[in-house]
Amino acid sequence: LNQPPTKWTLKQVLIRTEKLEESDMSSQIANEPIDDHKLGESPSEPTPDQVDPQTGSDTPNEGTVDSPADADTLTPDAAVGDNPQPTTGKRRRRRNRKKKKKKNTNNVRAIRSQTNPPTIPVRELFADGHYPVGEIHHYKDDNLWRTTSEEKRNIERLQSHIYEDLRLAAEVHRQVRQDAQSWIRPGMKLIDICRRLEATNLKLVEANGLERGIGFPTGCSIDNCAAHYTPNTGDNLVLEEDNVVKFDFGTHVNGRIIDCAWTMCWNPQFEPLLEAAKAATNKGLEEAGIDARLGEIGASIQEVMESYEVEINGKVYPVKCIRNLNGHSIQPYIIHGGKSVPIVKGGDMTKMEENECYAIETFGSTGKGYVNEDMECSHYMKSANVGYVPLRGARVAKLLNYINKRFDTLPFCRRWLDEDGETRHIGALRQLVNAGVVSAHPPLCDIKGSYTAQFEHTFILKPTCKEILSRGDDY
Repeated sequence: LNQPPTKWTLKQVLIRTEKLEESDMSSQIANEPIDDHKLGESPSEPTPDQVDPQTGSDTPNEGTVDSPADADTLTPDAAVGDNPQPTTGKRRRRRNRKKKKKKNTNNVRAIRSQTNPPTIPVRELFADGHYPVGEIHHYKDDNLWRTTSEEKRNIERLQSHIYEDLRLAAEVHRQVRQDAQSWIRPGMKLIDICRRLEATNLKLVEANGLERGIGFPTGCSIDNCAAHYTPNTGDNLVLEEDNVVKFDFGTHVNGRIIDCAWTMCWNPQFEPLLEAAKAATNKGLEEAGIDARLGEIGASIQEVMESYEVEINGKVYPVKCIRNLNGHSIQPYIIHGGKSVPIVKGGDMTKMEENECYAIETFGSTGKGYVNEDMECSHYMKSANVGYVPLRGARVAKLLNYINKRFDTLPFCRRWLDEDGETRHIGALRQLVNAGVVSAHPPLCDIKGSYTAQFEHTFILKPTCKEILSRGDDY
């Protein structure tokens, strides 16, 4: 009562009165004469605030208001329905009206939760066909204008279907690798790891011929072997506690390939080697952009990588970049698109361009920092630009026809040929390699006794920003 009265307009009072008359209690109050002594909890003396300033009475005259200056307003104390309830009866109960649920107008996507282990195809988790956006990096310096350019935004809208294909492939890769990281352990056969990982990949991407599927064979290169190793049929190599293993696999949607790799170890002494490769990869991603020169990116990567050292069994080794391994551009259905991103200084000074897709991958080694072909070959790929080549033998033509339908220019491995029933393929495959129709990619290894680590991400240089598609919570 010591506070200044809140004013009500006549319209508000009328509306409040109409609402009160609709209730059962209002009819009782309306039929009874108003007794001043029943309006309070007890017939106590009126306070100075309750006394009418014009008449001196504690009951305001009919039609009067609390403030003579505002003839069209009333205080809540004078408004019907705000008086205390009569002492003879019950207190008026407030109706608990349920609030109406507002319709979702923000276009928020309803996402189903994935099972553990993952079994639901990713397309079913995102019913609207829009998939999680990767890590966005805005351009700076001379390309800052692109961020707000309406023309560049329109170009992005026209290419949105390409970005959605890449994001779908990236989301499948994230879920597959995060699941694999939870169950890969020493003591498992590498061939069993690859088969289980690839089965999950096929299930989540809903493999359908060349429309959706695996981008290339699962690499599981160990220790001094840096890349391009996957077990052939009958290879029972077992993962051990002191191994450093690089897992590198791909997923594609309509030929848009996500190429992403990571390294695992179980002996803590190798952790600095892994950190060096991860930091170098992140540096390369940071430096990449439209008009960035490939050689300058390589120099930045080398500076970060070679700032690390690792102590193995009491001996300290400097971490070196493997200078003859590179990142690369990616084109539809072609994993190596023509441009190479070096990981050492002094490389090609070609510029990156708008709408190009790249995989930045870095390799750190405790050996010489140079790899050579070694061991039995498992990776193969049909050459993209080969013309007509006369082939001798029905078996060779049959195998080429199978490769064209099943893989086209996507990489494949001998284990897949065996699993698809092409068990007698060695001679025919060798002829295709000798004719230049198919290229072989044997394992690449540093000196024996050394250890190598790798991390890799795929990104696209959109007209207004750089999007690191394969980035996840794991790395």
